[in-house]
Amino acid sequence: MKERIDELIKILEEANYNYHVLDNPTITDQEYDSLFRELQILEEKYPELVREDSPTHRVGGVVLDGFNKVTHSIPMMSLGDIFNEEEIVAFDSRIKKEGINPSYVCELKIDGLSVSLHYEKGILKTAATRGNGTIGEDITNNVKTIKSIPLKLKEEIDIEVRGEIYMSKDTLKKLNEEREKKGEPLLQNCRNAAAGSIRQLDSKVAASRKLDSWIYHLPNPEDYGIKTQWESLEFMKKLGFKTNPNNLLVTDVNGILAYIDAKGKERPSLEYDIDGVVIKVNNISEQKQLGFTAHHPKWAIAYKFPAEQVLTKLTDIIFTVGRTGQITPNAVLEPVIVAGSTISRATLHNEDYVINKDLKIGDIVSIHKAGDVIPEVVEAIKERRTGKEKEFKMIDTCPMCGSTLIRKEGQADWFCMNDNCPARNIEKLCHFVSRKAMNIDGLGDKIIEDFFNLKYISDITDIYKLDKYREEIIELEGYGNKSIDNLLEAINNSKSNSLERLLFGLGIPNVGEKTAKVLAMLYEDLDKLINASFDELNSIPDIGDIIAQSIVDFFNDERNLKIINELKNIGVNTLYTGPKVEKNDNFYNKTFVITGTLTKYTRDEVEEKIELLGGKTSSSVSKKTYAVIVGENPGSKYTKAQELNIPIWSEDDLEEKF
Repeated sequence: MKERIDELIKILEEANYNYHVLDNPTITDQEYDSLFRELQILEEKYPELVREDSPTHRVGGVVLDGFNKVTHSIPMMSLGDIFNEEEIVAFDSRIKKEGINPSYVCELKIDGLSVSLHYEKGILKTAATRGNGTIGEDITNNVKTIKSIPLKLKEEIDIEVRGEIYMSKDTLKKLNEEREKKGEPLLQNCRNAAAGSIRQLDSKVAASRKLDSWIYHLPNPEDYGIKTQWESLEFMKKLGFKTNPNNLLVTDVNGILAYIDAKGKERPSLEYDIDGVVIKVNNISEQKQLGFTAHHPKWAIAYKFPAEQVLTKLTDIIFTVGRTGQITPNAVLEPVIVAGSTISRATLHNEDYVINKDLKIGDIVSIHKAGDVIPEVVEAIKERRTGKEKEFKMIDTCPMCGSTLIRKEGQADWFCMNDNCPARNIEKLCHFVSRKAMNIDGLGDKIIEDFFNLKYISDITDIYKLDKYREEIIELEGYGNKSIDNLLEAINNSKSNSLERLLFGLGIPNVGEKTAKVLAMLYEDLDKLINASFDELNSIPDIGDIIAQSIVDFFNDERNLKIINELKNIGVNTLYTGPKVEKNDNFYNKTFVITGTLTKYTRDEVEEKIELLGGKTSSSVSKKTYAVIVGENPGSKYTKAQELNIPIWSEDDLEEKF
């Protein structure tokens, strides 16, 4: 672990220097946060390996030689970061455990450059950067060019205040337009532009950049008889400082969550960049009671908005075996927070996917959550390659049973053809009980694996015989009378599911959730589907040769028929019991794509309604798309629909068609 700790400290220190000194970040804020968190965890686990020069002991930054040094009488500390609702609730709980019933001030986290302003008898004397938290840089001359920072206060008072210097989006746009005309390199973003401007040795250059500021912190409020953060903001505003109108005083954690939700939606329309929300305990005496760590105050926290795309390292590619024998390469990633949750794995789908994206083990890769749910590797950041990356190589034997893999003609996937491969059996069981199949609550993947290894379950019919192991299961860790009773009740309730759930749960190759529903609604009885011919199935819209053959092959296998007959004897329903299709000319035999955020319906509700009217939905726009249903903030699908002259429906249009 010492080698990894040393490596992390080196990476973080280089990142600090490039970011704070050169204004030329070499890694993203998200990457820095992820590495910083890893170092914190390792130091907590191995305290004997903690180094005195660890970045966890101080705020990053180095004083520039071009500016005089300024020592902060009160250190300028950074804030701890959190990324999801659970961590917000945990922050609130930690404070309440100290016997405090807090109110909070919520403030926008401005993406700019921190500044400390010192006034003597109301006259601006010194302006300084945060620097390393103890010693900053004297930027007084440049700060005096910022019109929102008063040179003289409305009272003759000695005071220090702190805030953020920033550049507006519109200013950056105009500045880059001018630079482009002159053939000068464009500035990357508002934060870098602001930091670079304020560090100009020529104050005329800084003045031309039209910087702005928000003031939000009074380091010593009690010296002025101030008892709350909210009073501090009002006091500083009264003195002539610019404070943000979006600040809000809330009384509980629900108020915090509502503020974050609202500001997240408003974020694109703000005239300046924000990357999160700062949450502060309002009462100053309670702040003092909570105190500080070596790195940040315990009474304040910074919630960071989820990044649309984040960077992390692809440390390995491993292979898993699906319920049909399909071999899937999976990315093993350095853990990273995406859209509020920690991601360490992502599917790479198949060999062609990896090759087409030119992914190598050791690459820095960009990932996001497809549909805000499934983590997806977007691309390798090739300019970050060091030459030590390893080429991807597809395996030729099953990682579980060693059988030779086969790539079927016309398909991108490799398969293990061994029906007795242990991984395939477990995957089949997990799929059968999953939410979109038989939806048996209490039978998660880990429990299925445990029950399989204990030989309680070997195939899907055994799930309905678990009651005979009731006493043995109660003795397992985490189980009691109530939990096993709930599980057995969930298993029994699943017997009455409509046919489409059973069809999807059986794991027929190439038959997904939507196809299972189409077949169930059309045939209504499993026996009728079992007896359907290839030609009959092939004539169904969107079934096609491959799916039709998969269905015929599945029901021609005596082992599958034996399982189905046993399920019938157990009492599992094999009839379609859902709503019938109503043929609506606006939807029947037509394909729709949904994009953007819907406000009147959920996406699932719209998809289900379209299916019941004889239509279907797709995830991609093509010439076969009949119409695109558009909600708020639509993406590239909306643009493509316009290019293809495909009709665009609003939610109001959709309601009329229903």
